[in-house]
Amino acid sequence: MTELENEFIRFWIDDGILYSEFKCEVHFDLDKIKQLIEMRHAISNNVNQYWCYDVKEGTGFPKECRDYADVYGQDFLFACALVINSHIQKFLFNTFLKLKKSKIPFQTFTNKEKAIEWLMEIKAKNEQA
Repeated sequence: MTELENEFIRFWIDDGILYSEFKCEVHFDLDKIKQLIEMRHAISNNVNQYWCYDVKEGTGFPKECRDYADVYGQDFLFACALVINSHIQKFLFNTFLKLKKSKIPFQTFTNKEKAIEWLMEIKAKNEQA
């Protein structure tokens, strides 16, 4: 299993899915977003991935972070399943996604197993095509 981590996040690839989890509570700022995206690109080795992105320990997401992630955060991805804490967060993210169209399939979940199932379905469809 391929792994990469720093002081606040851990990435690993298992069964064709890229996973990430925060190791502690993280308040997003531009530096952290840049580190996170650099690490995801590094573990991806410039190859598209299906990403299960667990942000339950993440707090705040300022506009400068959203703007940076919008430009650079979708590179090397087939799809992204965002795992969050609450249905309120899910509603907010889904509203944001409706206003700002994603370049890739992107969906929010409060259940990690359902997120993985969704990614595996997309992966299977892409492999059949």
